[in-house]
Amino acid sequence: MGILAWLLFGLIAGAIAQLILPGNDPGGRGGLGILITIVIGIVGAFVGGLIGSVLGFGGVTEFDFRSLLIAILGAIVLLLVWRMVARNTLEHA
Repeated sequence: MGILAWLLFGLIAGAIAQLILPGNDPGGRGGLGILITIVIGIVGAFVGGLIGSVLGFGGVTEFDFRSLLIAILGAIVLLLVWRMVARNTLEHA
């Protein structure tokens, strides 16, 4: 996929992941929030692709439904890890 496709894919995957797991996540609202959503989606697609490859489901290779599900699951995992780290950081600060 090209860079624009990855950005769009990341935005979609990140937005859906944040809809599934609403909460106070990095970036807040506005322009920075959209950028963070894209980053979470793209990194989530990478994480999901790694997990999918290890489990034998394949990675994120095309702009299709299976790849979108893998990217969303990766973004959800990323959000959960982020929240655990942020919670532990705040508790020990």
